[in-house]
Amino acid sequence: MALLTETSPHPAAKARSGGALSPSTRYVINRVLAAISTLVFVVLFNFFLFRVMPGDPIGLYTRGRNMDADQIRALRQALDKPLGEQLLTYLRNPFSQGVDSVKFHAPVWEVIGPRVGPTLLLVGTATIIATIFGVWLGIRSGWNRGGRFDKISTNTTLVLYSMPEFWFGMIILIVFAPFFPTGGLSTPGVDTSTPAGWLDIAYHLVLPVTTLAVIYLAEYSLIMRASIIEETGQDYLQTARAKGLMDRMVRKRHAVPNAMLPTMTLVFLNLGFVVGGAITIEYVFSIEGLGSLTVDALSGPDVPLLQALFLLFSAAVIFANLVADLLYGYFDPRVRT
Repeated sequence: MALLTETSPHPAAKARSGGALSPSTRYVINRVLAAISTLVFVVLFNFFLFRVMPGDPIGLYTRGRNMDADQIRALRQALDKPLGEQLLTYLRNPFSQGVDSVKFHAPVWEVIGPRVGPTLLLVGTATIIATIFGVWLGIRSGWNRGGRFDKISTNTTLVLYSMPEFWFGMIILIVFAPFFPTGGLSTPGVDTSTPAGWLDIAYHLVLPVTTLAVIYLAEYSLIMRASIIEETGQDYLQTARAKGLMDRMVRKRHAVPNAMLPTMTLVFLNLGFVVGGAITIEYVFSIEGLGSLTVDALSGPDVPLLQALFLLFSAAVIFANLVADLLYGYFDPRVRT
């Protein structure tokens, strides 16, 4: 009789009592482990990629450098170590393997460090501006599909989205060159740590930030418009209207939060590419960021610098993708379960 009356606890009760991990906790753990495993793969891939390149590795590392025979012999001795020993040395500090940058004759991290700030300032500012205006355009266009505003904004964003960044940047440069600086991040001799220096930097950023923001804006607008149009046909919006909720509140409280999910993922993925920099824009506007540094490293090729940049760019994208996954699970309970 006791066997008939005893029942096992419900799984949900187990989760609440601490006997099992909740779906949200499992989701976070799985996402974090996936990001870590991806980063480990990238680190190992980065290690082996530059060791299977054809040709003499000593020639790749020393190209363009005047090195005496003793230095070359020491370098060859370091690179001729067993592969396992090289891997352990690499894992201790993946961004520096004891070999300086070929072109800049300095440790690679000392070369990369000063270039991060300009790139974050340029691409980060453009991404924030594009997100605000692109989402607004997409919401207004999708909610009033087929209207005059929708036709004008959709056709305009399609044209902008189809234009190459470097070409659009050159057009902007030609048209607005008489009114704004055409190169660099600041005027030579200006102290950038003062308010006047900040204004000078902002003045120099007008053209490159506008170029990037317009391209990103078009992308965000099109994605947001498509998401809004998809949500307008859902039953829960019809239910909200049937309850007497004003159309403006239906859009604000119900349609936009759900339609924001795909756009939010795209924004965070683009933020991951912020560290990589906008190579073409930095090259066109002569901004010394990570994008222009990548061009310099490729022209060598500067193998130690390329290896560190590749790892930095990959780690940034992996981290941004992890943040997007966690936020997606937070805003959409269906993902967690």
